[in-house]
Amino acid sequence: MARGSDVQGDSRHVEAFLEMLAAERGAALKTRQAYASDLADFATHCAPLSLSEAGGEEVRSYLAELSRAGLAARTAARRLSCLRQFYRFLMLESVREDDPTERQQAPRITPSLPRPLDEDEIRLLLETGTRGHENERRDIVSRAALELLYTTGLRISELLALPATCVHVRGPMLLVRGKGGRERLVPLSQSAREAADQLVHFDRDLGSPWLFPGRDPQKHLTRQGFDKILLACALKAGLDPDRVSPHVLRHSFASHLLAHGADLRALQMLLGHADIATTQIYTQIMSERLRQAVAAHHPLARKAGAPVDAD
Repeated sequence: MARGSDVQGDSRHVEAFLEMLAAERGAALKTRQAYASDLADFATHCAPLSLSEAGGEEVRSYLAELSRAGLAARTAARRLSCLRQFYRFLMLESVREDDPTERQQAPRITPSLPRPLDEDEIRLLLETGTRGHENERRDIVSRAALELLYTTGLRISELLALPATCVHVRGPMLLVRGKGGRERLVPLSQSAREAADQLVHFDRDLGSPWLFPGRDPQKHLTRQGFDKILLACALKAGLDPDRVSPHVLRHSFASHLLAHGADLRALQMLLGHADIATTQIYTQIMSERLRQAVAAHHPLARKAGAPVDAD
């Protein structure tokens, strides 16, 4: 078969694969774009072989090449995951009979989480960081954004995509559209609802469909615009701006819930994680506290006379 035919075949297979991700798994556009980019990169590595002709040796040499290039283990693992899904799709479509990624081990990833803000720092951020900005609206926006982020654990993309009508539904829950278009309900505290209500009322003349309007009211606030607001809040609260980010607030939400006895499965639902394994990395922050609890309260540990630091 001519090389031109191979290229055309690859194109058809990739297009069908991406359509399947959208139709059957609800994969977001950005996810599909990332997969298309990963497959194109692997295709370049395999040339003159086509994607449908590549074997285990090409997969191994590709991952070795990524490692030599200094690519992060997490990124390399994501690319391998993309290849696995693609070749399993080709097997289901009877394009090929084997999966060349089957025996390839994924790069080891050391779970890493940012240091959460403690509860006093969160209180300082909410009480001091949301006051005294250059105008009244900035105070209101800051309060609504921080209340919602910390009390719901939303991703920043989920927060900025909230419609102004989200506060019109009277009740204890907030409907959130997350990754891949998946919807979930999260509890909304009274203080967060009041802060959001105040923002909607203040912006009522803008006619924006968004809870957090941008400079153009018909578009929502950008991530860059939000970062500027968060920076100002951190500085007013006297906190290191490098320690204050939307992801840190989401992590703080999860950490504080666990510290106060939240169930891991409930936390998975609140965070919108598709896989419980993603949520389980949060339990590492509890290991030291649990160790101290056993040392302080278990009868055998106490009989051993081990010194215990009060917590």
